[in-house]
Amino acid sequence: MKPFAHRIAVALSICLTASALFSAPVARADVAPLLQSQVPTLAPMLKKVLPAVVNIRTIGHVEAQQSNPLLNDPFFRRFFGIPNQPAPQERETQSVGSGVIVDAAKGYVLTNHHVVAQADTIKLILQDQRELDAKVVGSDPETDIAVLKVEDGALTDLPIADSDSLEIGDFVVAIGNPFGLGQTVTSGIVSALGRTTQLGGYQDFIQTDASINPGNSGGALVNLRGELVGINSQIVSRSGGNIGIGFAIPINLARTVMDQLIEHGDVQRGKLGILGQPLTPDLARAFGLDSPRGALVAQVLPDTPAAKAGLKAEDIILEVNGKEIRNFNQLRNEIGLMRVGDKVKLTVLRGGKRKKLTAEIGADKDLASAGARVHPRLDGATIGPIDEAHPLAGKVDGVQVSDVAPRSAAARAGLRPGDIITSVNRRSIKDMAEFRDYAENADQLLLHVRRGGGALFLLIQ
Repeated sequence: MKPFAHRIAVALSICLTASALFSAPVARADVAPLLQSQVPTLAPMLKKVLPAVVNIRTIGHVEAQQSNPLLNDPFFRRFFGIPNQPAPQERETQSVGSGVIVDAAKGYVLTNHHVVAQADTIKLILQDQRELDAKVVGSDPETDIAVLKVEDGALTDLPIADSDSLEIGDFVVAIGNPFGLGQTVTSGIVSALGRTTQLGGYQDFIQTDASINPGNSGGALVNLRGELVGINSQIVSRSGGNIGIGFAIPINLARTVMDQLIEHGDVQRGKLGILGQPLTPDLARAFGLDSPRGALVAQVLPDTPAAKAGLKAEDIILEVNGKEIRNFNQLRNEIGLMRVGDKVKLTVLRGGKRKKLTAEIGADKDLASAGARVHPRLDGATIGPIDEAHPLAGKVDGVQVSDVAPRSAAARAGLRPGDIITSVNRRSIKDMAEFRDYAENADQLLLHVRRGGGALFLLIQ
């Protein structure tokens, strides 16, 4: 009986407590504002931000591809007696994405290059459902940034923050048009900084777990003050949907690119003229460093700003204009976003001692597109004599591809750094003179390439 009596006593106590709470002299009108003031919300910030984020709808046309790419090869068709194929037909493409109004007075909108790359027609849909025509001011595939312009004075833009001040753990909000559903808001934190992915280009991504899905590309990543800190760009996913790993382009990088696109229509990217490699912990110890910080110079190309400044192979670049360099990718970003002719102060480690050097930034087209001067479809490739350090040096004749710009014509053709080209259109070559003679005026290039321990043919049309 004692346990039963105990339960009765507890029940009576709860009833009396509840009665006291509900009989307290608090009017219903007083409870609502009290509860509302204690509930955290992003709504006031978002009311100011959302009008500056737009949905983008594009329509374009692309050339329909052959089901078998070998059918494009005239040698293949001739050998097997296959008649010439009819001219490829075009097909219409449609895509959706997002954008951010960054200058309401001039009508400038930031988005991703891949959102508008194939677009003939671009429509912007604002939060108030207005639909505006937009044109491309300039687009840069290397950073995946594009600038659009609309002719409408009634716009709202976003204030821009300093993305260099971001820290891991900062709260951020992603806004965009996922799967074409319309304007959508997700929140999360900055998961990591300085990230790179396998897609190449100039990368220094903000990683976030704020949900980013297809269609969010080009949208805004903002801090809790409603300031723009990044442009949503990529996701990592095996399913095509969000798994908490999204990447945004820091707004400082995007703004630098935007300024050049507005001024020139493209990015006049600077170069030093060096090839580098990751500085692993083992390499760092071999060079006398406590940690793998800095950019290791593997090769200095002749007659380049790096060579004129006195840079040497085995130098480790520690600072650029006083800014610490973490790795070669960061160095590439810092140099690539400088203007041609800019002076850059370098701090390098050479033989265990720090050394100061000054270089003048050269033009990308003069240093990284030697292939384009031979044939326009080799644009982006640096091609020259076979380096003595190459494993095939002295074993084969030909020319060496020492560098390939990401997303360039040469990269799309399949060329890779370190490739040795041994023949052009089935004619063996010994040096750059023969390579130039055989490739310069050719309608297409059938290259025989030695790569690693194997070989392959590349057809460039």
